[in-house]
Amino acid sequence: MWKDLKNIFIQIREYLNVPIITISKTEITLWTIIYFIFLTFLLFYLTSKLRKWVVYKLLAKSKIDLGVRVAVGTIFRYIILIIGLIIVLQTVGIDLSTVTILAGALGIGIGFGLQNITNNLVSGIIILFERPIKVGDRIEVGDISGDVVRISMRSTTIITNDNISIIVPNSDFISSKVINWSHVDRNIRLNFPVGVSYKEDPQKIKKLLLEVAHENEGVLKEPKPDVLFDNFGDNSLIFNLRVWTREYINRPGVLKSQIYYAVFEKFAKNGVEIPFPQRDIHLKSSSAPILIQTGEKQSS
Repeated sequence: MWKDLKNIFIQIREYLNVPIITISKTEITLWTIIYFIFLTFLLFYLTSKLRKWVVYKLLAKSKIDLGVRVAVGTIFRYIILIIGLIIVLQTVGIDLSTVTILAGALGIGIGFGLQNITNNLVSGIIILFERPIKVGDRIEVGDISGDVVRISMRSTTIITNDNISIIVPNSDFISSKVINWSHVDRNIRLNFPVGVSYKEDPQKIKKLLLEVAHENEGVLKEPKPDVLFDNFGDNSLIFNLRVWTREYINRPGVLKSQIYYAVFEKFAKNGVEIPFPQRDIHLKSSSAPILIQTGEKQSS
């Protein structure tokens, strides 16, 4: 029985050692491929664990920001991966001079076909170190608005108010204009224009608008809300209610709706007139005949 098992193992080994392809002077066998795949998988797994240890254990006690720690850990992992892959190739017996020739050939293809990927990788490193955006920021890039939930080396994931995940290439944040609502902190100021009739008292309007702001729980008490007399409009006096909020940074439209509902109710209770557009039409008399077009004939 043991002799049969031994013969089976010998046959399997001989089968695995049969050369599949020869590159230069290096014979690639099935065993070489299996061994290479196993070592590569082990290398990626261990470097992933090492990156997490560097970010959340080794550098956690320092005052370095989390985003910078992630960037350092990611670059450190890539360095270890490159060194590890070279060692793996030498371990399985692949001639590195052959690999160099292949890498040079692939480099031409990378230069022409993978420019965007390389651009995104470099942009990801810039983002992780310069920190124009970070996880948790409320941003607008192009026509996309949402919260940053993940920054990787190639792309950034944004969650919109509709709970939709949008994957944005990192190069867009470097080459395009980005609005970061919470770059310094989560406090933002919103402006709500309000128009009233010319017959209203501006001081009364200011008092009512400030009452609306103070009664809304989503409006911060500090910095204090204020009201600006903005303009003399065509049909109304224009005031600008300015409030600060932290809770509604990702839902400014909701706060806007709450404020305007409250303003309408407050004005109705206090007899404040909200004007609507009006136009005066002046008819000038003339001795010229007026022609009336009909389907069949004209009359004057």
